[in-house]
Amino acid sequence: MFNNSNDETKVGNNQEQENDDSQNQDDQVRNTSDFETGSITVSKDGHFIHCLTIIGQIEGHYILPSQNKTTKYEHVIPQLVAIEESKEIEGLLIILNTVGGDVEAGLAIAELLSTMKTPTASLVLGGGHSIGVPLAVSCRKSFIVPSATMTVHPVRMNGLVLGVPQTLSYFEKMQDRIVNFVANNSKISAEDFRTLMMKTGELIMDVGTVLDGESAVKSGLIDEMGGLSDALDFLNKCIEEGEN
Repeated sequence: MFNNSNDETKVGNNQEQENDDSQNQDDQVRNTSDFETGSITVSKDGHFIHCLTIIGQIEGHYILPSQNKTTKYEHVIPQLVAIEESKEIEGLLIILNTVGGDVEAGLAIAELLSTMKTPTASLVLGGGHSIGVPLAVSCRKSFIVPSATMTVHPVRMNGLVLGVPQTLSYFEKMQDRIVNFVANNSKISAEDFRTLMMKTGELIMDVGTVLDGESAVKSGLIDEMGGLSDALDFLNKCIEEGEN
């Protein structure tokens, strides 16, 4: 009888140990998965800020070659929904180092970011080119480091292009969507942004403008020069002030 009781206790202890080991393994897998997907939630003084990276080329409706470093919009959009609905996450930091990519996919992500109640901040590192520009300005406050650059240029299209008036109209409407979004979410005017897009003589075999960090701030495209600590300070301030 006593032996049976001891055996049951041992079995119970072993089961608890197995559960603890399983939980630790799950936590390790979860943490590894977070880093591998470029997404991580950090805590400070009981407040949770989520960091999401948008890097490489933004992949849209077509899968890019495997050697390309990409950000898939179908992965980012559900994360933004989950962050907005989370009771724990109180701030979102978007870190950008992108060459651009699919226009509609990039605008879709930018529109979601601009309509979030959760305090958001963007930080441009390396580059925020092409459709990366609307993504950078979509957050509540945007930052850029001095060494980063941003390329502003007209909409491009790859593949078969029909030489008909409808094609030109399509390009103009898509370009208007980008211009209006940037103007509505930054301090630059639509006219000034179009001027940057259509500038000649700066890009080889193309029209547009390359802005470094200081120029991006002076133009009104980006709010402020700063780095990681500045962006985090802004989010922590928003949290402390109870902004939602």
